[in-house]
Amino acid sequence: MSIAQSTERSFLRMALGHPAFVIGFVLSAFFIVLALISFVWTPFDPTKLSIPTKLQTPSLQHWFGTDHFGRDMFSMIMVGARVSIAVAFVAVGIGMILGVPLGLYAAARRGSLVDEIIMRGNDLVFAFPSLLLAIMITAVFGPGAINAIIAIGIFNVPVFARLSRGAALSLWTRDFILAARVAGKGATRISAEHILPNIANLLIVQGTIQFSLAILAEAALAYVGLGAQPPLPSWGRMLADAQTLISLAPHMALFPGFAIIITVLGLNLMGDGLRDLFDPKLRRER
Repeated sequence: MSIAQSTERSFLRMALGHPAFVIGFVLSAFFIVLALISFVWTPFDPTKLSIPTKLQTPSLQHWFGTDHFGRDMFSMIMVGARVSIAVAFVAVGIGMILGVPLGLYAAARRGSLVDEIIMRGNDLVFAFPSLLLAIMITAVFGPGAINAIIAIGIFNVPVFARLSRGAALSLWTRDFILAARVAGKGATRISAEHILPNIANLLIVQGTIQFSLAILAEAALAYVGLGAQPPLPSWGRMLADAQTLISLAPHMALFPGFAIIITVLGLNLMGDGLRDLFDPKLRRER
């Protein structure tokens, strides 16, 4: 057995023995699977109106009941999972793709004017509450899933830029980085070959946390009508539709609300588990 295989098996054993990671992974995987299945199958057409069957309580036919237009709630939850996960995934991807190189570049040019401009730009974005900034962007450019992705992605950029810069700064003084510089490698090559692999674990953990925050942001935007637009179901819009019918049909609010809570909880638990698994000190203790 090679060293790499032994390390992978050891990591897998620790992961399976970490309750928070296992629970978080199962909860997150459940909704990801629902989202994937929704591409090929849903119990009912989530966009089809059926007024005679409106506001039905959960039953064997409609597992989560129906809404005020007679649409199947479980089918809407499945498609809503697809929308929320897709928006969050792309938004976090934008944050990583743009933020990580900015942070690494700022760390490589630490103390320079470029570093100062990048970090003050990050502070400018952080000066605005993330949800308020997202609402402002989608209000200016119009509601829709694409604009929601852009709005959420913009806020993720400084998060990853600041994390990358802080983690990279602690590595630039290490001996193996000094050896790479003596060997004639430039700052860009060192950042790509030596810095980035050593901070990847931090980026993965932060990515799971930002993923959960992006799902909450998408739901909030959809709740105020600035996210995915009808007839495409969205968890946030389902909550908005249910607010005036909460006493008459509480299931309309409970199921999308629980979907958001469970997904975010799962991602946060998985992020906490990954943080523990990637931490050498905690790993030795375990």
